[in-house]
Amino acid sequence: MKTTPHALFSYIADAAPADAQPNPFLPLIGYALLFAAMYFFLFAPARKAQKEREKLQSQLEVGQEIMTSTGIYGRITHISDSRVTIELDSGKMTIHKSSVAGLASDESKVIPA
Repeated sequence: MKTTPHALFSYIADAAPADAQPNPFLPLIGYALLFAAMYFFLFAPARKAQKEREKLQSQLEVGQEIMTSTGIYGRITHISDSRVTIELDSGKMTIHKSSVAGLASDESKVIPA
């Protein structure tokens, strides 16, 4: 008996019937499994984080202490459709609503952008 790794492959090849046709759907099943794994490991967590961020941004209220995605802390003084005016120690700043990363009181729950 041969002791090389090639011997195992030749044994398997000899054991298969000579007239057996390969399954044409086998590669498609592999691609489907790969896509499903990518979805659950890459796309689903990102979608969940985006939904949490959108929920937070839709529930903003005047007077809340927030942290922006760039690390600026401030208190909300005015909210319009897509803009938020925050009060800083040195003045006021108007930012886009999408740059709000979380509430300053819940730093552990800040949603990364």
